[in-house]
Amino acid sequence: MACWPLWLTVAYANPFYAPPPPQEDAPVFSGDAELGFTRLSGNTNSQTLIGKTLLTWLSGKFTYSLRGEVRSVSKDDETSAEQYLVAGRERYELDGPHYLFGFARWEKDRFAGYDQQLTAIGGYGRQVLDNDMHILSLEAGPGYRHDRLREHGDYQLAVAYTALDYQWFFSDYADIQQEMSFEYTDQNTTSRSLTALTARLNSKLSLRLSHEIKHNSQPPDDTSERTDHTTSASLLYRW
Repeated sequence: MACWPLWLTVAYANPFYAPPPPQEDAPVFSGDAELGFTRLSGNTNSQTLIGKTLLTWLSGKFTYSLRGEVRSVSKDDETSAEQYLVAGRERYELDGPHYLFGFARWEKDRFAGYDQQLTAIGGYGRQVLDNDMHILSLEAGPGYRHDRLREHGDYQLAVAYTALDYQWFFSDYADIQQEMSFEYTDQNTTSRSLTALTARLNSKLSLRLSHEIKHNSQPPDDTSERTDHTTSASLLYRW
């Protein structure tokens, strides 16, 4: 059971950040998949689906990851939420607790006012903590974002990006993770947060409780809310 923190640092569904440095005996290729689904029928007919997957592979000083996400909520055969995301990241280890990173992300949110968004960011990261109980990474860098709005055309924006990723392994069976990122442009600021509690059930399967927040300081005019909250309970399978 003591190897629990070890494999989590190899492949874990990090939404926003470059993966932590691999252990010496880490597998070259690994991945995980997360699935949450609820369905109500009778007086209320609704269903919710949240699916995430992450693939990680190692090549020398490089760590690559590819992830995808889908979220869908419907009630009485009417869709109230529909989101898709595909992202790729890489991390290059420098001497000491330093690294370089880069990522590209495509996302589509049917009810956020954007037809789609494409983001590319690169920069510098520092591994502030990396021990058996605590992992903390900080990142910053410039980037570019292409916003396609349904009613108002396309926008090309320069981005200033900052982020942090923290994990606390408070036992051999469970950990708490907090991730935050901020993307600043002259049009708006997008902030994201993930708080997750993961408990190991066996060597492959875990239970995950999470709460995600996405805030847009100035969303498109046809969007009613600036902040989206997602609270979920799901199973996490790792291979």
